Parts: sequence; structure tokens; C-alpha cells
Amino acid sequence: MLKIKRLYTFIIQTFIPVFMMTFIICLFIVLMQFIWRYVEDFVGKGLDNAVLAELFLYAALTLIPMALPLSLLLASLMAFGSLGERLELLAIKASGVSLLKTMQPLIILVACISIGAFFFQNEAMPRIQVKFRSLMISIKQKSPELDIPEGSFYSGIDNYSLYVKKKDPKTKMLKEVMIYDTSEGFDNMSVFVCDSAMMRITEDKKYLLLNLYTGQRFANFRQTDLTSNTSHNSQFVPYSRENFIEKEIVISFDSGFDRMDESNLEGTQISKNIAKLSHSIDSLNNRLDSINVQDRKLLGKHTYLTYRNNESYQKNKESQISQSKSKVSDKINFDSLINSFTLDETSQYMSIAASDAENSRFNMMEVVPKTNMQRNVRLHQIEWHRKFVLSFACLIFFFIGAPLGAIIRKGGLGMPVVVSVILFIIYYIIDNVGYKLARDGVWIVWQGMWLSSMVLFPLGVFLTYKAMNDSALFNTEAYGNFFRKVLGLKKKAIYDNEAIIDESTIPALETLNADPSIIASLESMNIDTLKDVAKNHQQYGYGTDTLDVVLSVLKMKGASFFDIKIKSLDYNEAMGYYSAFLKNYKIAIIGYFAVLILWLLQIIIKSDILSFAAFVATLGYIGCYIKSFICYFDFYRSIDKKLKKNNPRIMIFSFFCIWGLYKYLKKQMRSELENIKW
Repeated sequence: MLKIKRLYTFIIQTFIPVFMMTFIICLFIVLMQFIWRYVEDFVGKGLDNAVLAELFLYAALTLIPMALPLSLLLASLMAFGSLGERLELLAIKASGVSLLKTMQPLIILVACISIGAFFFQNEAMPRIQVKFRSLMISIKQKSPELDIPEGSFYSGIDNYSLYVKKKDPKTKMLKEVMIYDTSEGFDNMSVFVCDSAMMRITEDKKYLLLNLYTGQRFANFRQTDLTSNTSHNSQFVPYSRENFIEKEIVISFDSGFDRMDESNLEGTQISKNIAKLSHSIDSLNNRLDSINVQDRKLLGKHTYLTYRNNESYQKNKESQISQSKSKVSDKINFDSLINSFTLDETSQYMSIAASDAENSRFNMMEVVPKTNMQRNVRLHQIEWHRKFVLSFACLIFFFIGAPLGAIIRKGGLGMPVVVSVILFIIYYIIDNVGYKLARDGVWIVWQGMWLSSMVLFPLGVFLTYKAMNDSALFNTEAYGNFFRKVLGLKKKAIYDNEAIIDESTIPALETLNADPSIIASLESMNIDTLKDVAKNHQQYGYGTDTLDVVLSVLKMKGASFFDIKIKSLDYNEAMGYYSAFLKNYKIAIIGYFAVLILWLLQIIIKSDILSFAAFVATLGYIGCYIKSFICYFDFYRSIDKKLKKNNPRIMIFSFFCIWGLYKYLKKQMRSELENIKW
């Protein structure tokens, strides 16, 4: 009997509930997107709830290929992120199990899901697509539900316009009705005006019956024996008038729901599986090959110069060939022939030749139109590749989500949702671009359909490799050192610059010349508060002298010092960052004015050389600006002080007006240096 390891059972039990939840959420989201997209097509048509439920069911099934990869990405990211956040993944690695071995049961599970997705795409999706498309077309073709408003004209019925002043909800009578009938043309328009009317629909829902009470009918009529000039020039248009007590009007209005025959879509590419698609592609290619053979024969027979096909031209050509055999030296020099014409004659002959060539090309293109057939072949090939793309996308998204979750180590619906949505949007955009390039024949079909997979596959391999080697992919200090190396700045050491207090070096409280009030306030604090003051003495506003008093009070109270670490402030290091900031900031100011001058000269003179020089100067200014503010941030990190909240505004303002903040920033940093100079 096959015995599954306990670790594998734990990983699968962690993943499956998350996957089911994310799949339902993703499917619901894409279904809501479908509803908002087509809401105008089925709202206001009086559709039964059963029809709407059937439509939403088919829509949800057709949207599975979009929801499945996103749910796998989100589920794998959330599952491994939760394992990393709870340190369970760390415990698994500490026991000697690698990340790839931890992912092994989920790899098998996702492979089974991908195989199931392939069979779903190949067997179920063609039938679902036919039913969904036929139902959607039927709903779009259905007439809207009859709902005549009060006090405004209603034109929802073809060739009729109705006006109702008031409707009685109890008796369902329409008060003060006006009807414009243009079913026989606008010139023979009829107008019905009545006090009240009753409206109903026939049992077969194909006709609308209107019973009009106490009204009049006005209708235009024109005599057919009159000429058009007489009718247009006549001053008065004859019309008829009819008074009635009760009159019935029958209007053709199909309000029923007629389903489209599904057999109309059976021959399209959406209704075929791989076997049928392959057969159809071969048949269409054979037809295209036969048409191409005919085209080559046609092009060989007909040329752009159609007059060459005339018998007289052929006889003259044969006679000229026989004469040229006797006189080999007699050849037509086209340059001398063209030079013999005047400029107007040459232009006239050229335009005639271009017109004849264009007409011949147009006629030959009209003889055998192949564009639709080539497009049909591409659509069949797109559907053939689509069967495999979904399965491969599921595997790719799993190998992106699982390693990324192990690296980020964040579970829940926060960070994983953001990362998943960004990655899926990138995938969706690339997939749509590739599909359109393949559909329009810009790219080969397989290149366009597999474009998204080819782009994301290296990302999955890279993330898996980084996660297996425990690489610090999101370590900001590592990236900071990389950019410092590129910009030529001093590499910042990544270490904890903290020092443990040596109890023997702490002076006695009596030897310190401290303010008695400060000593009294410190003695009133408990040991834990005093330790926090010692660790963060700068945040409490205490200097070095007061720190000695704090440590002396702790020593007097018998506190242990092994858990007290005080940040050591390196004045020389901060001074180095300060000097580097001033140097780069001054160079950036010079570059700022150089950029302004060069761009102004380029606008005035409009020279390509000045434009290139201004562009290079702009890049140099941006580089110096970035280097100066890297030194600015490193300065505040070295003195263990948080930056102020207005620093983003300072950076934005200084980029466009860098010279205006020089004195302010210099004075600010100088004062910080004075505070740490003990």
C-alpha cells in the first residue's frame, strides 16, 4: 500500500482549501466583469430567471481558463507565504528537506490540474462555447420589453412612436395617447390621437394589439399620377381625417424569446476539438494551395501592362524580334526615349502607367479573394494552440507563486493579492497582444499564442532558483550597494553597529557632576524604563553625559547589562557622508544650470548637436542628483535618526530647483553633526 509522507499530507491540506477559496473568488470577479460588460444586452428585455441562470452558468464555465491560472498563482503564493510567515517553512528546511522537495506533492497536484484543464479545453469547452454563443446571440436579438414611459415619446417599436401622458396602474389604461405611424413611409405618415387606449400582446407574442377610444386619425396621401416636380412644388399636401369611437390597431412586435439554432455554429473553430481542428486546418491549407497554383498561372498570363496580351501587339513584337536578329545593334534606349519627351508628356505617361498598374493589381486581387480564408486558417490554428497554452500557464504560475511566497513570507490577502494581480495583468496584456498579432497575421500563430508563456517561463525558473538557494531577492540593502557601486559611492556595510555595555567601565553615580533633578527623575524609573532610555537616549533628548547617569543609576539598582545594546555613533562616518553630499550636490547645481542653458539654446537655434548635448547633460544631472541624495540618506542612517516627513517634498522641489535648498540642507546636516560630536 502506498503510504504518503506526513509532510506531503500537511502541504496538500494547506494548499487545497486556499486554492478552492481563491478559485471561487477569481471566478466570481471575472464573472462580475462579464456582467458589467454585457449588462446592456440582457437588461430590460424581460428574460426569465432560468434563461439568465443558464447564461451565467455558461459564462462562468467559459471564464474558467481565465480564473484558473490566477487562482493557482494566488493560492500558491498565499500558501507558501503563510508557511514562511509562521516559520514552518524554515523548520522544514532546517530538518533537511529542500524547497523543491517540499513543493513535490503540489507539483504533482498542479500537473494533474493542468492535464484536467487540457481535457476541459479540448472536450467540454467546444460544446460550452457553442451553447454560450448561441444563447448570447439569441438574447442580443430579442426585442426589449415594452415599457412605455409617461410624458415622453417611446420609439422602441419599429416604425412607430408613442406618446402617453398618463398610465392607470389599476385598469392598465393609457390616457391621452398620440401615435405616429411611419410603417408606409414618412410621406404617408399617419397620426392617431385618442383620449384613451388599451394595449395587449397576442398569445404567440408576435403582435401588439392597441384598442383606441374616442379619437381621430390623420394621414397624408399623394396622388401617384402627379409628377415629382408637381409634388415638390405644390403648396399644400392633401391629407385624410377620420373620427372614430373605437379603433383597433395591429402592430408587428415580436416580444418572444427565440433560441438560435446551435447547428449554425457547429462549423466554426470554437466548436471543434484538436482532431477536428487539425483536419480543418489541413483541408483549408489544401484549398489555399490550389488557389495559389491558380493565382500563379493567372499572374503569369496577365501582367500590369495589359496591352501586351493583344494579338496586334504580339504580331508586332514577333516582327520586331525577327528584325532584331538581323540588326543586333538596334536596341531601345529607354533613357533617351524618356528624354525625348517634354516634362508634361513624361508626367502624363507616368500617371497613365501607374493608373494601369493599379487597376491591373486591383482586378487580379478581386479575382481570387484569399484574405478571409487565410484568416479562417489562423483562427483554427489559434484555437488549436489555445488548448495547450492554458495547461502550460497553470504550471508557470505555480512555479512563480510558490517560490515568490517562500521569498516574501507574507500570507493572507494583502501582499499576495497585490503581487498576483500585477503579475496576472502583465500576463493578460502580453497574451492579448500575442493573440492579436497572431490573428492579424503579423506573427506566426504559434509565436503569438505562446508569447506570454515564453515571457513568464524564465521568471518562474529564476524565482525557483532564488528560492531554493535562499537568495536575498528583496534585500533593499543589497540593491542599495549595487547602485552605490554603479554610481561610484562608498559601499555601505550591512551589519549591526551596536555595542554591548561593559559594566566595569561605568562610573559611580557620586563621581558624576549631574543635575540633581535629572538624577531624581531617573531614580524614580524602573529598570525596564531605564534600559529603554539607555538604548534610545537620543529619542528621549539625552546627550552623552546624561547617558552616563542612566547607566550609573542602572548599576546602582543592580541591573544586568548583557541585554543593553547602545547604538555607537561614528562621527567620522557621518562626516564622510556629509562631505560626499556637499560635493555631489554642488556638481548637480552646476549640471542643473548647464541643462537649462543647453535646452534654451536648442530651442532658439534648433541644432541636433545641441539637442544631443542637452540630453547627455540631463542624464549627468540626474546621476549627480541621485548620488547626492543617496549620501543624504546614508548620513541620517549613520547617525541613527529618522528622516522628516517632508523629505519627499524636499526631493521633488530640489529636483526642479536644486539651488534653492542648498543652504537649508547644509545647515540642517551641520546641526546634526554638532549634536553627535561628543
